[in-house]
Amino acid sequence: MKKTLSATDVRKNFFQLIKTTERPGSTLTITVEGEAKIVMMPVEDFEGWQETLEIMSDKKLLKNIQAALKSKKRYSEAEIKKELNFED
Repeated sequence: MKKTLSATDVRKNFFQLIKTTERPGSTLTITVEGEAKIVMMPVEDFEGWQETLEIMSDKKLLKNIQAALKSKKRYSEAEIKKELNFED
């Protein structure tokens, strides 16, 4: 759901809008006097955006990711777990 409502309409239907906006991919833009002021979205989506921004702001990490994507080397699940010291 991508929806735009005035703050007045949001106030009238606040709890219902929370229920309908909590689904992944949903956004609600809230306007005041016809101007977009706030966006309501599920916490999971917001956290995903934050993580993406953190990765994009880390130039060294971004460079490593880009190099890995260009690399032809592939790792098995077992190799990755061993490298990260994960145990079953």
